[in-house]
Amino acid sequence: MISALLMLATVSCVGRQTSQAQQGDAPAYTERGAFSADSAFAYVKRQVDFGPRVPGTEAHRACADWLVATLHAFGADTISLSGKPVEAWDGTMLPVRNILARYNPDADARILLVAHYDTRPWADQDPDPAMRMKPIDGANDGASGVAVLLEVARNLGIERPTIGVDILLTDCEDYGVREGSDVSDSGDSWCLGTQRFVRDMPYTASTIPRYGILLDMVGGRDARFNREYFSVSSAQLPTARVWDMARKLGLADAFPMAVGGAITDDHLPLIRAGIPTTDIIENASPSTGSFNPTWHTLADNIDNIDPASLAAAGRVTLNVVYNEKP
Repeated sequence: MISALLMLATVSCVGRQTSQAQQGDAPAYTERGAFSADSAFAYVKRQVDFGPRVPGTEAHRACADWLVATLHAFGADTISLSGKPVEAWDGTMLPVRNILARYNPDADARILLVAHYDTRPWADQDPDPAMRMKPIDGANDGASGVAVLLEVARNLGIERPTIGVDILLTDCEDYGVREGSDVSDSGDSWCLGTQRFVRDMPYTASTIPRYGILLDMVGGRDARFNREYFSVSSAQLPTARVWDMARKLGLADAFPMAVGGAITDDHLPLIRAGIPTTDIIENASPSTGSFNPTWHTLADNIDNIDPASLAAAGRVTLNVVYNEKP
């Protein structure tokens, strides 16, 4: 994605209460689910252990197979693979393998949870110019959001939500124009898997998700998730749901109300397709539009993943799901 403008794991427990002392005047909230930061961290590591998941590589294929098997094990009712080859900005034909896991597939009332599982083919932001053509591990940029959704899926398999939930793991998100190339970047070279998905969405007018939640780069150390600009302007409902839930859970420090940068990410094709989608992503103010310092560098590895950040994003997402009514 592009911008337009180990500490102890925390594990939430079923029935855990957030007190008024934590939340000021907010009423006490009983947390649902048992989101495990340790498990989410393990899912990040498992993805990274495949190697860089660049579309078309064996590591990418093997990781996708593992994701499908894991979602099956976590009780998804149906899992489908979709996508036709797309042409990247440099002329490369990329195979697209979007993974859609569905819980309560017969429910008309649905929400969509999204993360991308492919990784950047080039460390084009690395401080060492000699390293900029190497692929990245993508521990944060890719694996972190997927890991959180896998742990959400594990919980949904244990305690079913009252609505339909679709988990979409998208492909070819991070194959956008390489820094230093002679190709201008309009933004359309990113999110190719999601662009393909919205052309053939498996929804009718009555089953299209009410909204979506995208998780991207949610594992950085001490991550702060400012409200992303397009999420605030074009996806008010899910943005309010997420940041309100963060306050109920005592996670306001991780989810400040400040508006961050305007990010080209998987939520934009979904918003254009009629699914208002908010982006939980570590990003700074509009004046800098900056990401975590490991972004698109070889430092985006397992050593720089913070289980507490994974837990913050995961607990909020899981409780938003559990509090949605049919």
